[in-house]
Amino acid sequence: MKIYTKTGDKGETSLFGGRRTSKDELVIEAYGTVDELNSVIGVVRSFLAEPERQGSDEYKLIDNILLKVQQQLFVLGADLASPADVKSTALTRISPEDYAYLERSIDEVDTQLAELKSFVLPGGSKEAALLHEARTVCRRAERRVVALKKQGETSRETVIYLNRLSDLLFTLARFANKISGDREILWNPRGDSERSA
Repeated sequence: MKIYTKTGDKGETSLFGGRRTSKDELVIEAYGTVDELNSVIGVVRSFLAEPERQGSDEYKLIDNILLKVQQQLFVLGADLASPADVKSTALTRISPEDYAYLERSIDEVDTQLAELKSFVLPGGSKEAALLHEARTVCRRAERRVVALKKQGETSRETVIYLNRLSDLLFTLARFANKISGDREILWNPRGDSERSA
C-alpha cells in the first residue's frame, strides 16, 4: 500500500462518509490542530522515555496518562472528521467517559501539588515546558472546535473534552516541575523575577 494517493493534489480531502471538502475548511483545521497536539504530546513522551527518568513512578504516571490521551485524540480526530449526521458502527465518538478519565487524572495528580495562588509562567523542566506548549495547542484546537460546534458540525462532548484536556496538561506541567525540582516562576504584574517556594 502506497503512502501517497494523489487524491489530495487539488487541495481537497475526504471526510468520513465520503464527502469531499477543501483542505482549508474549518473541519480540517480543527482535526489538523488535534493531530498537531497529539504530535507535541509524543515529543513530551520521548523525553519521559530517557534513561534517567525510567525508574521514576511519577514520570511513569505522566507517561501512562499521556499515552491514554494520545489514544483518545485519535478518536477525537476521527469524530471531528465525521459529519454529525454520519452513523456507522465503525465510528467511535468522544463520550463523557473520555473526559471523565481526564478529570480523574487531574484529581489524582492535583492532590500531590501545592495549592496554586498565582498564575505561573510557562517553563521549567523540558517536560513541563513542552506540556505548557501542548496546553496552548490544545486551547487552539478548542477554539477551532467551538467554531465548528457553532456550525452544528460537532458535539458538545468534543468541546468539553478539549477544555478538560487543557486543564490536565497544565496540571501535568506543574507536576513535572515538582518531580524535577524545577521551581515554578510566578507571574508578577511588575515583571519582577519571583519563584514559588
